[in-house]
Amino acid sequence: MNNITKNQYEYALARIEELLPIVDDDTPTNDKNAVELSLMSDIVMEYEKEHYPIGKPTIAELIELSLSEMGITQKQLATEIGVSPSRINDYVSGRAEPTLKNAGLICKTLNIPAHLMLSV
Repeated sequence: MNNITKNQYEYALARIEELLPIVDDDTPTNDKNAVELSLMSDIVMEYEKEHYPIGKPTIAELIELSLSEMGITQKQLATEIGVSPSRINDYVSGRAEPTLKNAGLICKTLNIPAHLMLSV
C-alpha cells in the first residue's frame, strides 16, 4: 500500500468513524464491515506512518490525557462504559488494552478520534 492520497486517507478516517459503532468483538472477522474496518485502519496507519512519523501516544496516554482534559475520573469512565474501575486502571497504566468494543466506547465518551485509538 504505497502512495495513499490525502483524500483516500480522509475517506478512510470517515469510514472508520462510521464502522466502529457497527463492528465489535462479537463481529465475525469475515463480516464485510469488519473486513472494511481492517482495510480502512491499514490505510490510515500506512498514511500516518509516512506523513506523521512523530511518535504517537500510547492508548494509556490517550485515555489518561483525555480523562484529565475532560475532568472525568477513572471511576466515572468505568461506570459510563460498563466496566470495573480496575479495568480502566489497567488501561491507563498500560497493563491491558481495551477490547475493540470498549475502545469504541472510550473514544465516544472521551471524544477521542477513533483513528487515534486504532492506529496506536
